[in-house]
Amino acid sequence: MSNSFNLNFQMKGPIQQPAASPPSLTLYKLFPTVIWDAQLTQFAGSFDLWKREILQLRDADPRSATRSTRLGWSSQDRAILDNAVFAPLKAEITRLVGSALEHTAGEHVPFKLESWANLHDRGGLNQLHMHEHALLSGVFYLSVPEGSGPLLFRDPRPGVLHSPFGGEGPNACKVVSLPPRAGLLVLFPHWLEHSVEPHDSDEPRIAIAFNAARN
Repeated sequence: MSNSFNLNFQMKGPIQQPAASPPSLTLYKLFPTVIWDAQLTQFAGSFDLWKREILQLRDADPRSATRSTRLGWSSQDRAILDNAVFAPLKAEITRLVGSALEHTAGEHVPFKLESWANLHDRGGLNQLHMHEHALLSGVFYLSVPEGSGPLLFRDPRPGVLHSPFGGEGPNACKVVSLPPRAGLLVLFPHWLEHSVEPHDSDEPRIAIAFNAARN
């Protein structure tokens, strides 16, 4: 059942304004969408090890799970963070996801992590998509060479797609561009549609994507 709230537009008392002063508008920001990020610099010494591990996994099983990935590789393994080499990273992601879910729900939310590797070769991208049946989604950027395309979030309000205005103005249709960098963790609502712009480097871009699912 969805929660609801009421806006109180009633004046608490008369507001004295000069007779010649016209009324001004009050702006109410409704339906905010919250995402979270963190820079996991404490693991920088493990990045090369984790990168080699993912490249070896791709060599061992080059079949891509495809989904939204084009010109790249998405691991068939949907529990990649359960690999012992990623144990410290999984522990930290679990902690931060738990915090974000508690922030969202106002209470502790039991969950489990589903995780997979995403690798983009030159020209690689992710088509617009969302992650169904999850509690929260996220991505951790492991290797981000120059030329890596940004992560794009599309405005989640269906009606605003028909707005004649774009940009940061009130009620304009927005597309948020998030440049990746190595060590960056991003968490976002599973229903938030997102895509990845084409990769422009011969060195692959490597990330670990994940969902928090009901336990």
